[in-house]
Amino acid sequence: MRGAARPGHAVDEADLLRRARAARERAYAPYSGFRVGAAVLTEDGRLAEGASVDNAAAPLAQCAERVAIQALVGTGVRSPIVAVAVVGDGNDPCVPCGACRQVIFEFGPEAVVYASGDAGRPLVASIRELLPHAFGPVRLAQARNTGARTFPETP
Repeated sequence: MRGAARPGHAVDEADLLRRARAARERAYAPYSGFRVGAAVLTEDGRLAEGASVDNAAAPLAQCAERVAIQALVGTGVRSPIVAVAVVGDGNDPCVPCGACRQVIFEFGPEAVVYASGDAGRPLVASIRELLPHAFGPVRLAQARNTGARTFPETP
């Protein structure tokens, strides 16, 4: 999908990638040395940016994509995500990690992801392509409605 990030939106792929690059400049990466920025567009036209945040306790680091999505959710936005741009250091496209793919799917199961680095064309893929056989709210509701258990009963 080139051009408009979503038909009917003034924000296009180039603008989302520009915003993600700008967010990358605000990343806090003293430990990994790998900066990532993200820009997220919702169906109702809202935008949020996020920058990666390292932490000395590595598992507590936050990815740029989740920082941006959490900013939207924290301000009450519930409109579905339609596009996410991610830009990381280096020449190769910076594709969201597995955890970020799951969070993107939760809030935008039809989202398009634009993954870029410093060189070349961005990789463009739907979140469903990046997260095949995704587990989400619909699947969880199906399991609840059938009485399925996710763990064995204990005596």
